[in-house]
Amino acid sequence: MTQDELTKLNIGQNLDNLMNLDPRGYGVCRILYKAAREYTGKPLTINAAERLIGLVKENDIVYIITGFVLLSHKKAEMDGIIGAMFIARALVKAFKAKPVIVCPEDNLEAVRRLSRVMGLHLYEDIEELKEYPVSMGVVTFTKYAGKAKAQALQMLKTATPPVVISTEAPGANKKGVYHNATGLDVTKLEAKTDIFFKTAKEKGIPTIAIGDLGNEIGMGAIGGHINKYIPYAAEGRCRCGCGGGIAADSAADDIITATVSDWGANALVAALAFLKGDHEILHGDEDQKRAIYTASESGMIDMYGWLIPSIDGFDIEINLAILRLMRECISYAPKLVDACKTWFEKVDELRFFEENK
Repeated sequence: MTQDELTKLNIGQNLDNLMNLDPRGYGVCRILYKAAREYTGKPLTINAAERLIGLVKENDIVYIITGFVLLSHKKAEMDGIIGAMFIARALVKAFKAKPVIVCPEDNLEAVRRLSRVMGLHLYEDIEELKEYPVSMGVVTFTKYAGKAKAQALQMLKTATPPVVISTEAPGANKKGVYHNATGLDVTKLEAKTDIFFKTAKEKGIPTIAIGDLGNEIGMGAIGGHINKYIPYAAEGRCRCGCGGGIAADSAADDIITATVSDWGANALVAALAFLKGDHEILHGDEDQKRAIYTASESGMIDMYGWLIPSIDGFDIEINLAILRLMRECISYAPKLVDACKTWFEKVDELRFFEENK
């Protein structure tokens, strides 16, 4: 294993570990991560970032799906939208791509306001977006299953993306029912963006999905594991009576699982910044703080229903702390390439990482 390969492996593992810190202590993130790591065969963050580098080029339209509406107040939650916006910013920084947020109407005001935090011009018409640099788009997706396929086909006709990304967006189970975390039916509240996701897959478009429970788009990639170990996931375990469980049926090509989906999104951006050798791709503390406040002021609610600047019950300080640690992880290694060269050689000689993949 070369020094570059070993560095990449361990930086990726650092980022994976940070996005899966478990301050709540109930272990769901660890349950998901075990299967996700086996599925990808390498650190999830590096795997997804490498996929983006291999696929995305200048001026490419990249659809980013997000938006989970919570039952408590029938409003969209904070988690997902912020991470999606920072992925959008990173795609512009890294590739000069044209990201498009695909979300329910409930997220539209937040996207409009957050685009200014990202420093990006926002267009609600994809054809218009194609004309302008330093820009992103937004498309609100239908909540009516009968209209979803037609809208998906039209969007993919307007712009065929090299990849579709989903983060913290609801995915229906095998019976077509969407659930919240505690097994209740939220089908009427949710945009049917998983139909868009599946349509893209049917057309051979690569997919990446980020989730933190198993009821999100794309998590069907590790569905057997989720059904076995996640509460309310298996058939007959949900509380709505549909008998299908909360596990999403849709399966992504590449997945990222994290304690909070936004932490997974930040870790993906950090991995991309590391691989591209451009730390400006990863946003700073002030950007993160402004984004959280802006999303809250736009009506996005915390997981527990509070209209406060908090993501999945985690306040601004812990979100900033994890982001800072991610930044430090990707900053140290490039400074120590020569200083640590001998150590890399000695570690490689003993073949621990070769024997413990």
